[in-house]
Amino acid sequence: MAAGGAADGDQRWLVECLTATLDTSRDVRAFAEESLRQASLLPGYGTALTKFIKQHWQEDEDNFVPPVVSASEKVVIRQLLLTSLDDSNGKIRTAISMAVAAIGQHDWPEDWPELLPLLLKLISDQNNGNGVRGALRCLALLSDDLDDTCVPKLVPELFPSLYKIISSPHLYENILRAKALAIVHSCISMLGSMSGVYKRETASLMASILDPLIEQFSTILNSPVQSQNPDDWSMQMETFISSFKTYQLSYIQGSEDSDSFGYDSDGSERSLESFEIQLFELWTTIVGNSRLAKVIGGNIKELAYYTIALQQITEEQVQSWSRDANQYVADEDDLTYSCRVSGSLLLEEIVNAYEEYGIDSILEASQMRFHESREFKQAGSVDWWRLHEASLFALGSLSEPLCEAQDSGFSEYNVRDLLEQMLTDIIGTGVHQYPFLHARAFSIVAKFSSVISKGVSEQYLCNAAHAIASDVPPPVKVGACRALAQLLPESNQDLIQPNIMGILSSLVNLLRQASDETLHLVLETLQSAIKSGGEQSTLIEPIISPIILDVWAQHIADPFISIDAVEVLEAIKNAPGCLQPLVSRILPTIGSILGKPKIQPDGLVAGSLDLLTMVLKNASTDVVKAVFDTCFVSIVQIVLESDDHGEMQNATECLAAFISGGRQELLVWGGEQGRTLKMLLDAASRLLDPALESSVSLFVGSFVLQLILQIPSHLSPYIPDLIAAIVRRMHTSTIAGLKISLIVIIARLVHLSAPNVDQFINLLLSIPAQGYGNSLGAYQIKVTTTALALLISTRHPELSKVEVQGHLIKTSAGITTRSKARVAPDQWTKIPLPAKIFSLLADTLAEIQEQIGGGGDDDCEESDWEEVQNGVTSIPDDIIHSASVPSNANPSVEHLNAMAKVFDEDDDDSYDDDLTKTDPLNEVKLAEFLANIFANLWENDRPLFAYLCQGLSDAQRTAIDTVLRK
Repeated sequence: MAAGGAADGDQRWLVECLTATLDTSRDVRAFAEESLRQASLLPGYGTALTKFIKQHWQEDEDNFVPPVVSASEKVVIRQLLLTSLDDSNGKIRTAISMAVAAIGQHDWPEDWPELLPLLLKLISDQNNGNGVRGALRCLALLSDDLDDTCVPKLVPELFPSLYKIISSPHLYENILRAKALAIVHSCISMLGSMSGVYKRETASLMASILDPLIEQFSTILNSPVQSQNPDDWSMQMETFISSFKTYQLSYIQGSEDSDSFGYDSDGSERSLESFEIQLFELWTTIVGNSRLAKVIGGNIKELAYYTIALQQITEEQVQSWSRDANQYVADEDDLTYSCRVSGSLLLEEIVNAYEEYGIDSILEASQMRFHESREFKQAGSVDWWRLHEASLFALGSLSEPLCEAQDSGFSEYNVRDLLEQMLTDIIGTGVHQYPFLHARAFSIVAKFSSVISKGVSEQYLCNAAHAIASDVPPPVKVGACRALAQLLPESNQDLIQPNIMGILSSLVNLLRQASDETLHLVLETLQSAIKSGGEQSTLIEPIISPIILDVWAQHIADPFISIDAVEVLEAIKNAPGCLQPLVSRILPTIGSILGKPKIQPDGLVAGSLDLLTMVLKNASTDVVKAVFDTCFVSIVQIVLESDDHGEMQNATECLAAFISGGRQELLVWGGEQGRTLKMLLDAASRLLDPALESSVSLFVGSFVLQLILQIPSHLSPYIPDLIAAIVRRMHTSTIAGLKISLIVIIARLVHLSAPNVDQFINLLLSIPAQGYGNSLGAYQIKVTTTALALLISTRHPELSKVEVQGHLIKTSAGITTRSKARVAPDQWTKIPLPAKIFSLLADTLAEIQEQIGGGGDDDCEESDWEEVQNGVTSIPDDIIHSASVPSNANPSVEHLNAMAKVFDEDDDDSYDDDLTKTDPLNEVKLAEFLANIFANLWENDRPLFAYLCQGLSDAQRTAIDTVLRK
């Protein structure tokens, strides 16, 4: 086979065996079949077969590896696979089913019309159980990739066979009936998606299958759940009530055997807990559907009541979390696959769907469970605490909406009173007897600190400080750390100050014992404690800094822990009187590391640069000078010589911080005149080298921007060469973030050159068109939008000669699948570049007016654009999309559209930090700026203005008319 030559050894052998099974010689066939059977017993058999198909079957796939399987070879392989679907060996059958489904996603129905008839034949033959299993497995995989063209044809043929399996428990085992139900679910889901476009056809199809299905659902849900039979669980999506008792005995109390679970042929877990999680998913889907939510509205309190009970800590979790505090922290922080997490997701959906009514239902259910736990306690039950903890856990998962409900007063129940009653009851119980209950209480106090009264918060704060210093179970210390991290910054300093050194001492002791997840938590708590140090800050540095630096050095290869350590050091740096001693402690070691970077352990140089950048941020000039004298030359040398991506990125950020902190004074620190500037320009030249990988140059935009902002007069002679280097770098860049940062540099240079911006027109025509992504931060928004406005104000004739993509042309109805997209790619209108820029600026103005209250005269003049400063706003998706797709007429100017891809909701943008806060453009009022641009065009070139307005929407015209009427 052609494809066999390029495949690896395992794949080549597999293809040869498959081919040999079709040989005319009986002996050859028998040997090949036996070889495949033996191979199926080894790990990776199914993976190798599926991998071969994914890599060599279809040339236009992302993971294609040449050569492609020829058409004749495809016929042979498809024939062989179909004849093997009923193999008696389960592993072979599963592997073949996966392979058939993988090929079917490419070839069916156009190139493989016989697939469905054969699958229907197999599932209809009740005497061939292996064939039914193989065919159902294929259909289950294929049903996930159905589209609106094949479902209407498939359902009438497929449903009778599936219905026979579902309705015949005496002929088919429950696991096969469950698979048949899953396929029906996929088909019905697609019909639901089609109903908006193909309403009549969908209704007709549903009418033919709905009545018999409802009858079977009623039969399936009629019997209670049995814990001993996992196959029954997958068939009986009945109610929580029928399964709760079994789950409580088997999992929560651990009084029955809960180990009777396994995995089906697809590798999915079959256990009572997985069944309960599926129940949660079912109810979450029902609650999230507006029509179904109305039907069950009267039962929401009952639903929340049983949900809380199913969220109790299981005996297995008690054992696991008691042994391993890291596992406890990880399971608390991450969305793990468990009843607790799935129940929380359902409760969140209830709040989203029913709002105040949902909140009141959950609060009432929590109160009922809390009172039940009290009754169990009085009756002498050893498990009474589980319901109490589950009630708090449920409320904690909804802390945000519950705090809002308390503040607004809309809720019928008082959140504060309920929480304080539940928390007060815990105080008198034993920490060692009920560690998870106490841990939950600490966590709840942290989440509801804005709601809980001062007295309760302070009592728990003192209890937390005592807990981290005492011999208590690890989960209690975990909860105490969470409480301290939240409560310390917002608590009364008179209460904290006498105890802060004791808290710090206890946390340092915990730090020595912590690892992995708990280490992260202790560092986070330590950071809060340091920030709360107040007048005792000067005592903190010599005690804490050496320990944190040691943690940083030991975990330099772990980005999460090392970043946490740097944040603690930053808190020390910002504490009064700690900066100078911290810098004196750090510099000698960091200087020696950066002076000999090639002999350092992996990650240490990059980590040291990151640490220095933190020190330089907002530092005084004398500190910047001290760091410069020790490290600047070494950092530039790293930029010029290193090939390590992390080192290059961090060194670039460090140089940007040097320029931001040292400004023009930096240029005279290097001794010989012009030496520092030359070193900076050499670093820029290396970072803008088009031969470098894009990730190496990722932060060059921030570095060059600082050169422009801080030393513009010294940089001006080098600007033409700098622009040329930027354009060359953009041509080879493969990372959107890098391209955007360089676009911002060019936009900033447009401002520096105003009003003589004509010189940039020809330059901009040479910039590549694609790969800019779809988002900009607040600073980028203002720079690029105003630069676009300046460009269009030139009325340069070259701009009008360029056509770019306008709006997406809708060419077909229905769902766009991969096959549809290949046959009929998107079509776009073409419009002149000035019209596109004009439209984008009008969108920007309309958005500003909407955000500041309708665009009144006073608003536009007096209000800066708060949404831009916060990085929160948006423009229509078609504008974003059209700006990101290259134009066939002249793709070299599409970067201008990318410059206007504004209004991203991400506040954590690298340009919205201290490096750009001194840029005078931050003071520009965007609404006023755009109003002046539109007014000038109106006054100076009325025909052009009228022409550009022709393609505007009503909203865009209204926005412009509003500012022109002033």
